[in-house]
Amino acid sequence: MLIDQLNSDLKQAQLARDGVKVSTLRLLLSEIKNAQIVKGEALSDEEIVSVMQKEVKKRKEASVGFRQGNREDQALKEEAEAQILSFYLPAQLEIEELTKVVEDTINELGAKSVSEMGSVIGKVMSKVAGRVDGNIVSSIVKEKLKIENL
Repeated sequence: MLIDQLNSDLKQAQLARDGVKVSTLRLLLSEIKNAQIVKGEALSDEEIVSVMQKEVKKRKEASVGFRQGNREDQALKEEAEAQILSFYLPAQLEIEELTKVVEDTINELGAKSVSEMGSVIGKVMSKVAGRVDGNIVSSIVKEKLKIENL
């Protein structure tokens, strides 16, 4: 399970005295534990991936904020943490693969207009869970539905 790998990697990072990795994994494990408490039971690997995606997103947003505030040192730290967390995420889909999934889903649902975008995005996200950013899915769906509307 993913949680076992995270715990094992935390121990290895502690032995290697890799401070950034240790603090990043500790924080991640804490967030996973909090999510387990809220849910009332152990999280599945998919749910753990979801927690990791949120943590990566937080760090990317923080990095941008630190850069805007001329805090390059903090921005680099946030990016390093995001990179550590990204290692544990499933491989991201290429745009071509994602576009194919979107096109197949549009055909499968018979979607014809942008007003059906929500149902298409929901179906696509369930197919590619954890392997792509929702904003990218949204823009591809919107583009494809506009094209089909012409």
